Amino acid sequence: MAQVSIAVNGKVRRADVEPRLLLVHFLREQLRLTGTHVGCDTSQCGACTVLIDGRSAKSCTLFAVQADGSEITTIEGLARDGELHPLQQGFWEEHGLQCGYCTPGMIMAAVTLLNDTPKPTEQQIREGIAGNFCRCTGYQHIVNAIQHAAGKR
Repeated sequence: MAQVSIAVNGKVRRADVEPRLLLVHFLREQLRLTGTHVGCDTSQCGACTVLIDGRSAKSCTLFAVQADGSEITTIEGLARDGELHPLQQGFWEEHGLQCGYCTPGMIMAAVTLLNDTPKPTEQQIREGIAGNFCRCTGYQHIVNAIQHAAGKR
């Protein structure tokens, strides 16, 4: 066992973990933050995307011990004081989801995109979310939701 100390959504969490425990399983199973999804087990789909020290990353590609000392933000940590994050609001208003399984990962990837490129073009948005798969939509509503959020910032 290894001890980790990780700030998750602004709260320091300490735990003993198996060295091989993936970060996504630490978040879901030990911290009960189930908004971060496991979609493919191969790091291809992006459903497990979270922010690690402010940058989007697939939490199925990291062990929890690798995140020791880091600051993690999950989809549950985006809303502030009861107000949805602009991306969450954009997905709501622009119907950027269908089944919703990919939505948390899409939103977390889009956070980094908008931090890097506050007014992205449609092509930049499509490139920015290229590591996240949606099996339900044609992506246009997702792009619209991200554009909506960019306009609100």
